[in-house]
Amino acid sequence: MKKLLEIIISLLVTVATFAILHVLQRFGFLNLDSMPYAVYLPVGFAIITGLIFYSIISSPVTNLLMKRLAQTEDRLIKMNFKELVFSVFGCLIGLVIANLIGIAFRGLGTAGTIIVVLLNILLGVLGFRVARRKKDDVDVSNIQKILSPAALMPPKTTAYGRPKILDTSVIIDGRILDLLQTGFIEGTIIIPNFVLEELRHIADSADSLKRNRGRRGLDILNEIQKQLAVPVEIKDFTTQQPMEVDSMLLKMAEDMDAFVVTNDFNLNKVAEFQGVRVLNINELANAIKPVVLPGEEMQVTVIKEGKEQGQGVAYLNDGTMIVIDGGNRHIGETKKVSVTSVLQTAAGRMIFAKTME
Repeated sequence: MKKLLEIIISLLVTVATFAILHVLQRFGFLNLDSMPYAVYLPVGFAIITGLIFYSIISSPVTNLLMKRLAQTEDRLIKMNFKELVFSVFGCLIGLVIANLIGIAFRGLGTAGTIIVVLLNILLGVLGFRVARRKKDDVDVSNIQKILSPAALMPPKTTAYGRPKILDTSVIIDGRILDLLQTGFIEGTIIIPNFVLEELRHIADSADSLKRNRGRRGLDILNEIQKQLAVPVEIKDFTTQQPMEVDSMLLKMAEDMDAFVVTNDFNLNKVAEFQGVRVLNINELANAIKPVVLPGEEMQVTVIKEGKEQGQGVAYLNDGTMIVIDGGNRHIGETKKVSVTSVLQTAAGRMIFAKTME
């Protein structure tokens, strides 16, 4: 197979060399009329070029081509049927548009042919990529019901929207299970293989705290697969060069056009810089906390002293911290306080209040 490809590529180089010399000679850029056997010179030069290419360059070029073909084959095999059909359809649409546009350039001879070829490559790849990214926006359940003989079987859950990739921190956190149960997150839930390996490594740690966190994360994954109707997939993803888990997560999200679900503040910032969309659980929790305005009154239990002298600290049910001026005298008591100001930080919301004597 490799030898055959080397011969074919060398023949293509030979033909291309002859075509280039012929065009140069036709337009006067190459004057061979004064030389003996001028008619045969382009043919001879093309054959020599093809033989040199076959002897020196064809082997590494063929190896690179076969490697790329193997990678493309692996990607096509990993595609589901819907993704493959839509990708091929998008590529065909791109080729049709390219040839319709190319009609205007067919009268330009060789230059027009080159333009048409470039248009076919550009629009074909563009149609393939666009169709692959937009496949989840199309509902094909009705077509499947008509064409599939298994239409009488109970319908499977259809996932709409972009895939959501879970990182290690959000799995260990555990709130993702409750969030998925509410149905607010749509799309396929993706568990990368390297995240699963990291969870297993944490669960096998010698440190008891890390071991418990890792086992909790694995329990959360089992609950997600058992209890929820949303589709959950464990996907393999590797890179040519070794990368950290966070970098691989962002690279995978970029390749799949997916969202990353996390509660890691640093990962969120890096993702914004790289243009990857992130769903941060902490930001969601802060966004849905009840709005408190200065002057409002509430009943709270003072838990402990604050950092500053005379301050006491209390907490709302959602974990929001309340700093109470003069609250250190009422530790352990339930007091009525009045809100003086609200501070919104990256870590969450903090409420400042004073006791009502």
